[in-house]
Amino acid sequence: MTKDHASRPLDFAALPDSESLSRAQAFAQRIRRRRTVRDFSPEPVAREIIEAAIAAAASAPSGANQQPWTFVAISDPAIKTRIREAAEIEEKAFYEGRAGQEWLEALGPLGTDWEKPFLETAPWLIAIFQQRWGVGPDGARIKHYYAPESVGIATGFLIAALHEAGLATLTHTPSPMGFLSEICGRPDNEKPVILLVVGKPAPGCRVPDIAKKPFDEIARFL
Repeated sequence: MTKDHASRPLDFAALPDSESLSRAQAFAQRIRRRRTVRDFSPEPVAREIIEAAIAAAASAPSGANQQPWTFVAISDPAIKTRIREAAEIEEKAFYEGRAGQEWLEALGPLGTDWEKPFLETAPWLIAIFQQRWGVGPDGARIKHYYAPESVGIATGFLIAALHEAGLATLTHTPSPMGFLSEICGRPDNEKPVILLVVGKPAPGCRVPDIAKKPFDEIARFL
């Protein structure tokens, strides 16, 4: 870092290798239990838990530290109903013609369809918006760098934080999803990218019998 930039000491606690390994393995074990859930309980989840998870997401790295994200947390039943109605219009068009046969075949093992009751049942929806550009104090546009990548990293942080809090999630991506901008009252510079469904699984919840790829298929060490 050049000397003409403000800086402060790094707040970092070094760990012995044994503890680093223990923590990494423990986290890997916990996060590998995470599963996408489509059958949610209506049981309430405290707003403070959602706030803490969003705060963790907001600590993610971003291009030029521009933090090009907005998280809109929704618990209002009337708003969730509007979102479900709008999403199902897009999803019905997708499943009945917009998607190609190859895409539908890829989705087959997941057992999904255009009906999305979880959008009303789950206690929380978090609409994640990418700020395509910033707005300066004078109203001028500020170019954002690596905004899609930055929002993707922050979303990963958010999902992990919610899982650590004992909650289940579903990454819902109806396309197009411009209706979220209207319903959530977001400005033109924000683009909706993911609707994260959050809550506890319903009693007896079942998930598709699928597995992750073996480690040697997804990692290389050089």
